[in-house]
Amino acid sequence: MSTLRWVVLLVLLGVAAAAVHRTTLTKIESFRHRLMRTGQWAAYKQRRDALRAKRQLFKQFHPDHHKLNKLGVPAQKVENFLDFEDHDHVAHVARKVHKAQKPLKIHAQARKHAILATTSQNVNDYEDVEYVGNITIGTPEQTFQVIMDTGSSNLWIPDMKCGTNGTCGSFCYDNAFLCEALCLTSCCQSNETTSPQRCGGKHFFDSSKSSSYVANGKTFSVQYGTGSCEGFLGVDTVRLGDKGTNQLVIPTTTFGQATAIDSFFEQDSDIDGIIGMAFQSLAEDNVVPPLINAINQHLLDEPLFTVTLFEKGMQDNVPGGVFTYGATYFQYGIDQIVVGSSEHDCTTDYDQYGNQLCPWTTISDTGTSFIGGPQASTDDFADEAGASWDEDDEVYYIDCNAKGADMVITISGTKYTIPAKELIVNAGNGKCYWAFFPMGESDGFAPNWIFGDPFIRQYCHVFDLGESRIGFAPAKAAAGK
Repeated sequence: MSTLRWVVLLVLLGVAAAAVHRTTLTKIESFRHRLMRTGQWAAYKQRRDALRAKRQLFKQFHPDHHKLNKLGVPAQKVENFLDFEDHDHVAHVARKVHKAQKPLKIHAQARKHAILATTSQNVNDYEDVEYVGNITIGTPEQTFQVIMDTGSSNLWIPDMKCGTNGTCGSFCYDNAFLCEALCLTSCCQSNETTSPQRCGGKHFFDSSKSSSYVANGKTFSVQYGTGSCEGFLGVDTVRLGDKGTNQLVIPTTTFGQATAIDSFFEQDSDIDGIIGMAFQSLAEDNVVPPLINAINQHLLDEPLFTVTLFEKGMQDNVPGGVFTYGATYFQYGIDQIVVGSSEHDCTTDYDQYGNQLCPWTTISDTGTSFIGGPQASTDDFADEAGASWDEDDEVYYIDCNAKGADMVITISGTKYTIPAKELIVNAGNGKCYWAFFPMGESDGFAPNWIFGDPFIRQYCHVFDLGESRIGFAPAKAAAGK
């Protein structure tokens, strides 16, 4: 490996110094690309945005909208509100339901937690994921293909009960509009238990077949930008990697058994669930993430893991990279980004309260295919590269034969370059994406920038949990070795 440069993480975590294990990643066609290629993206986007709008409407009228179904909202209180397409009537429904409930008191820390969960949604939007890996759970092993996400901290997979009658409550089934606004998609389709495609026809975990399984007794709910999932927690042996490989075996790992999932997770057939690789501070319900659990049990010689991604162009279902353990949302600071002749420096960037945003907080995220940043910056860089934003498809497009512009990132005084050609992604049908996306301005919790696959492919990442630092070294292919 080339010279490794270390960057101190902004998130500190004390871990005990504790064999080298590897999980091979498979490159898949992203959900967005597949829908755009087949002409289904516009319909999906319309449906997605409508659901988000309905849920946002209820947030305005009831701060604890996500708890309404758990409070047992009686169906008879809403069954007479029929005209759900009229926006004024929707607001009327929301007010009526709100008045029917006793006000809930929320502890200040819970409100803070809710804010943190909300700000993380921009990070965890999985429509563009291109790399997945296999894990197994239980004894004997049950296999699942999951997103290995350095930007989140929870592990969940679909349970045998996912989408079956009784897992969502009668309120979700009895009222179509409120179900879409307050319940997960799999709760709003059918209360039949026999559908072979319930919850997208994914691989389900069957705890009755695992001799090492222990019930936890608690429920869980995780929010992402692309949707949500909820269910209950269980404890079992989790193995990172395929059966028959040198797996990292982690006994007594707590994980989510999803009984309801949103439409994105149902429709993306390549993904069974998600395994979060980041710190416990980001985990919903304060669950210990699998990798932190492995470190706490001294299962690794060193509390490290390395991420390497391979450039495979338009090929899918081929080896796309590797996670190496023992030889996570990990923030570090960057000072400057230059694309061509367009330069953005953190010393001139301020938040809405006048505080200087320097250095910019940044994460390297394996769950993100492109590079995300403030819209003012990404738009300027797009102009420099010759790319243009498409509002309908929510991507920057660029001429496939464009010269583009290199991206140079300054981190702790060291410059890291992403060549222009690595920022032009073939979308098929003669179109190409420019590998950036705009984010909202950071409110102090969310990162200012997200560096996804283009940066990780160029620079091998070593996450050192023991010393709270992250290291970058040119990947062999990028270095010409």
